[in-house]
Amino acid sequence: MPRFHCPTPLTPGLLLNLPDGAARHVQVLRLQPGDGITLFTGLADSGGQFGEFAAMVTQMGRSHVQVEVGTWTPTDREAPRDVHLAVGMPANERMDWLVEKATELGAASIQPLMTERSVLRLSGERATKKQLHWQSVAVAACEQCGGNRVPVVHPMMGLQDWLKLRAAKPEPGDLAYLLSLQPTSRSLREALALQESVTGAKALDSAAHTESVTFLSGPEGGLSPHEEQQALGHGFQPVTLGKRVLRAETAALAALATLLV
Repeated sequence: MPRFHCPTPLTPGLLLNLPDGAARHVQVLRLQPGDGITLFTGLADSGGQFGEFAAMVTQMGRSHVQVEVGTWTPTDREAPRDVHLAVGMPANERMDWLVEKATELGAASIQPLMTERSVLRLSGERATKKQLHWQSVAVAACEQCGGNRVPVVHPMMGLQDWLKLRAAKPEPGDLAYLLSLQPTSRSLREALALQESVTGAKALDSAAHTESVTFLSGPEGGLSPHEEQQALGHGFQPVTLGKRVLRAETAALAALATLLV
C-alpha cells in the first residue's frame, strides 16, 4: 500500500487535505476515492512509539486530495540506537545519494559540513534550499523503505562551528568516532570491542545499548590534518573501516551499516 509522510497531528476519523507533495504523488499514482493508503507523521507518540495510520482517499481534486484517517498501528522499524552522521558534503549528486541511503539504513540525523577540502560551498538562500531538498530526499526514502522516523537534515555548518556547538551542548552518552586513514587509527570493530569491555554490553548488539553514536567523515580527499586534530581535541576517537580507501559517501554509510544493519 502506498505510504505518505504527513507531518501534522492525525487522529482516527479526521478528514484532511494531504500536503502538496503527497497529493501530487497520489495523483501521479492515479488513485481514486475508496483507495487505501498509509500515512505517517515521522514523530513518536507520547509514549515514544512510532507508528502509522491507515487512511482512505475520499476526494480527488485538481489541486488537492482529501483523505479520511483510519486506525493507528504502532510499528517498530526504527533502530534502537541513534546514529548521527556529520559529513563533509560530497560534490554533485552524491550528497543526495548519501542522504537517501542513510535514511534507508536508519540514521537519526545528518549534519552537512563545509570543510577545507569541500567542493560544495553554499550560504544564505542557496544553502537553505539545498537543506530543504535533502530533507525531501529523506522523506521520500522513508516513504519507500517503511521507516516511520524521518532523519533530521540539519542546516549546513562549517566544521569548526559545529565542533564548538557540540562542545557547548554535549550529549550525555554520545560516542564520537572520526573516520580516518591515519596509521594510528583503530578499526571500528576494535573500537566497538573496547567499548564493550567498558560497558559489558556486546559491541555490535544495538539492542544492548542506549548510547547514541556520531560518525564524523570528510569530503573527497578527507579532512585536512589540522581538521582531524581539531576533531581529536573535541573527543573524537579515530577509527578506520579497513585497508581500502572508500569514497566520501561510501565511508559514512559503511560505518552506519556496521551498527544498524
